[in-house]
Amino acid sequence: MHILLAASAFNSLTQRVHAELRDRGHSVAVELALPGVSLAEAVDRHRPDLVLAPMLKTPIPREVWSAHTCLIVHPGPVGDRGPSSLDWAVTEEATRWGVTVLQACEEMDAGDVWATADCPLPPVAKGDAYRGEIADAALSAVLTAVARFASGTHVPERQRSGRARPYLRQELRRIDWANDSTERVVRALRAADSQPGVLDELLGSQWFLHGGYAEGRLRGRPGELIATRAGAICRATADGAVWIPELRARRMPGEPAPVKLPATLALGDRLPPLPEIPAPPYTAEQDADGARTWSDITYRERGGAGFLTFSFPGGAMSTAQCRRLLAAYREACTRPVSVLVLGGGRDFFSNGIHLGVIEAAADPAEESWANINAMDDLVEAVLTTTDRFVVAALGGNAAAGGAMLALAADEVWCRTGVVLNPHYRLMGLYGSEYWTYTLPRRTGTGVADRLTADALPISAEAARRLGLVDRTIDCAPQAFADETSRLAVRVADSPAILSRIAGKKARRDADESVRPLAAYREAELARMRETFFDPQASYHALRRAFVRKEPADRTPAHLERTVPGRRTAALPSRRPPVTGPAVQDRAPGPAGC
Repeated sequence: MHILLAASAFNSLTQRVHAELRDRGHSVAVELALPGVSLAEAVDRHRPDLVLAPMLKTPIPREVWSAHTCLIVHPGPVGDRGPSSLDWAVTEEATRWGVTVLQACEEMDAGDVWATADCPLPPVAKGDAYRGEIADAALSAVLTAVARFASGTHVPERQRSGRARPYLRQELRRIDWANDSTERVVRALRAADSQPGVLDELLGSQWFLHGGYAEGRLRGRPGELIATRAGAICRATADGAVWIPELRARRMPGEPAPVKLPATLALGDRLPPLPEIPAPPYTAEQDADGARTWSDITYRERGGAGFLTFSFPGGAMSTAQCRRLLAAYREACTRPVSVLVLGGGRDFFSNGIHLGVIEAAADPAEESWANINAMDDLVEAVLTTTDRFVVAALGGNAAAGGAMLALAADEVWCRTGVVLNPHYRLMGLYGSEYWTYTLPRRTGTGVADRLTADALPISAEAARRLGLVDRTIDCAPQAFADETSRLAVRVADSPAILSRIAGKKARRDADESVRPLAAYREAELARMRETFFDPQASYHALRRAFVRKEPADRTPAHLERTVPGRRTAALPSRRPPVTGPAVQDRAPGPAGC
């Protein structure tokens, strides 16, 4: 079928639906619902068999839904209605939730039901759950609904009743620092997560607080700032404290939209002198003692495998974050393990350089240059590790330089729900992170050129077929860390591990003799430097629009065009995976949502 995706933004769920529908042979196009742009005209132009809205904040016009079957993906169970469904679920500590695919009609979220899927809702941030359990359930429901529509015989079920809940306004999210417990504060911050944040007073100004993690040891007067760690601030609650990684200033009339930034950077000179308290080391010798705390980088060991886990808000990696991760990587490489796993968390792996920090810098060109060099240093360290087997474990999405960071590892393991965007073009960049070496060696030059030029998302399974991914793991988001750990220990215990390490060193030496890594880096960075320091380069306007969430005036051409369904056979230009044949694992026990 030809399916048109109508969406308010090409967000993570829309990308996943786009990629998975193409995997199943459907042709897909996207139209963004933008102010002043007629969706009805777009639908007439595309003439789709089906209109599907994975994430739509505005109603579909009557002239569209009365003439075409239009299916809406609502992130809530049957009968749940309103714009803040998942926010309310997190606020009210729901342990199970669901997704409903319903037909557009006059009343929002009240149409006939084509498919539903339920799922667990773990105690994680709203955005994390949305990209994880909710996305899994949404995809399941979407595929069911599409198959039912294609059958031509299915009759959707009418909703008998419903509960429309209002938008969760800031006054309902407000934190009472003098009286609210750590648990209550963390829950409020989780429910506001990436957007809209929790509006609060801090150091004489109004800020939106983004992210929240419990701290079990530190104490202070409720509401006061008591410490910093890796760019985050620690603020005392009525019975403990919370770590807040990011802040966003409130927008002033006539001013551009402020950028979300690491908390200490956002506060700048306003921040009083506070102790910088490093995170406790998590190693085989010293594990966590049960007291809750937060760190964006941790290390642990199990058997012959080491696990260097990192989690940066939004997957963005600033110069400072890259340097801290590189230091942690070098330290991990001193440990007596034969397998080192990078990542393994349940949300974003990495999206590359931190465009927000760059935009806020006094000299964005210089900060761009520092950031890309810090990313390259990290990728180079991974590429030149020849005394152990390195695995990149992607429990969440990866894009641009973050996707290329993963490709620097000997093997890439992905949860089946992951979406990859291995390209830079949409930000007006040529790209670095040694992609001109790592991408073609896995996919062949032809596929690498197509992926970077098309600039479209691909599913984990499509990435496996193309050779970008070596292993897909079919499990719920919450189970990915345990599954990765089990597999890594099995690889470390394998009798073949020493020969595999020797083999990778031989291949690296052979590649170096043909063309040194330094040559790839020099050529890539020459292109990047030219862009960074050209005030007229499109990169600067594209970066600004992205981080300040400036509305587009039209659907980008690469989304608007119809993309045919994928081939399911391996492409002729695909090269064998570097370290062995690709495989797919299914976790034991009941499947996740």
